[in-house]
Amino acid sequence: MTLTPARDAAARVPDPVPARSPSPGLLRRAACEFGLTALMLLAVVSGVRWLFTPDGYGGGGTAFALLGAGVGVLLGALLLSAPGRWSGGHLNPAVTVALWRLGVFPGREVVPYVVAQLGGSVAGTWAAGLLWGPVVARPPVSHAVVRPGPGWGEGAVVAAEAGVLAGSALLLAGLLAHPVGRRLLPYAVGLVTALVIAVLGPLSGGSANPARQFGPALLSGEAGRLWVYVAGPVLGAVAGAGLCRRAGMVGMVGVRIARPPVRPRQP
Repeated sequence: MTLTPARDAAARVPDPVPARSPSPGLLRRAACEFGLTALMLLAVVSGVRWLFTPDGYGGGGTAFALLGAGVGVLLGALLLSAPGRWSGGHLNPAVTVALWRLGVFPGREVVPYVVAQLGGSVAGTWAAGLLWGPVVARPPVSHAVVRPGPGWGEGAVVAAEAGVLAGSALLLAGLLAHPVGRRLLPYAVGLVTALVIAVLGPLSGGSANPARQFGPALLSGEAGRLWVYVAGPVLGAVAGAGLCRRAGMVGMVGVRIARPPVRPRQP
């Protein structure tokens, strides 16, 4: 899960001063989202292949912690990369929805971003299968599809996934409201992701990202519970953004992320 607005989302905030340089076009930014999400899924499936198979680490709670740490570091690096800065490094349809509801991402660009993220999920999962061979398709890897732990019904999973995204939306709004927070955002994203996978991985599955589950569910043929891992994060994103609005945080975020004024040149 990642938590940054697109680079030119700030351009949608009313500002009479023109930008210093043009922002990348939508097609280019969507392509970045596709590629970054594909890299994320390639890394996730590769991690599951080596941490949860008998010829690898062998699974267990420590394996979830190691996977979380690896994915968290990777996400931080992707957000700090040039493509991550161009697109905003959402890599998560629920994050895109949250940013739209917070008023810092244009609604007309939500669908292209989501399509790119879901496409990248399929591409990255498929590439991992090419890289590691048939073992990716067989249990316990099964294309790294997310499954709930024993005793976790669909309602409990939806609630857990929604809670993570609601909290993430609040964190997002709080960090975006301050310049220091925006600089810390990639590191906060990595830490939150690591904790979600380590703590919730053995319980609810710890997805918190519809794109994380989309490709693995389709390619493994286990799409029956896909709706749970889509509905939970999206509902949580909407609820979290709504809480931000009620708390008066949305206006503060919109003002703070506006471009700084350009000082006139001295004659």
